[in-house]
Amino acid sequence: MESSTTHRGNRHGRSEEARRAVLEAADDLLAERGFAGVTIEGIAARAGVAKQTIYRWWPSKVDVLLEAFTEDMAEHLTPPDTGDLATDLRTHLANLAEFLTTSDPGAVFRALTGQAQHDPQLATRLRDDHLSAQRARDRLPLHRAIERGDLPADIDVDAALDHLLGPIHYRVLVTGTPVPRSFTDDLVAAFLHRHRPDSR
Repeated sequence: MESSTTHRGNRHGRSEEARRAVLEAADDLLAERGFAGVTIEGIAARAGVAKQTIYRWWPSKVDVLLEAFTEDMAEHLTPPDTGDLATDLRTHLANLAEFLTTSDPGAVFRALTGQAQHDPQLATRLRDDHLSAQRARDRLPLHRAIERGDLPADIDVDAALDHLLGPIHYRVLVTGTPVPRSFTDDLVAAFLHRHRPDSR
């Protein structure tokens, strides 16, 4: 006789395992099939959970993809803290370029950004609820450098980030040009030349 604790329609015995399986399945399917090819049914089948399990946690596939992307950003795009601004920026920009161009989460980002061009509500959610958290992480190396006295206290941090990160996003989302390590290192060198001439 089956135990009353048996989970029917879900091969995962714990909710957290099921949640992770759903997020990973959404990432994988989007990378394989594109935004239009991702469905709740497909995610459920790939993750080995019931559709009802997904709908209990997320109202739509967009919500699944947004959560997957947000968790991936927090895991892979938290800047290092070595105590050296140049090292931290070089590492962070190189990680960002690799994340956006070669990873499944990067494919999720490109798909969500493309869909947001036609969906103002998604654009607002993506910008205000998800990318804002990454923007806060991106600021960390600059704020730490200011506290150490390695950057001027009056530097415009957001403008500095635009100069550092904007060219990477432009290549990824607009031109499709490769973003090699030499390119991201040059961005850091130009930034340091402007704001820390003694670091050349």
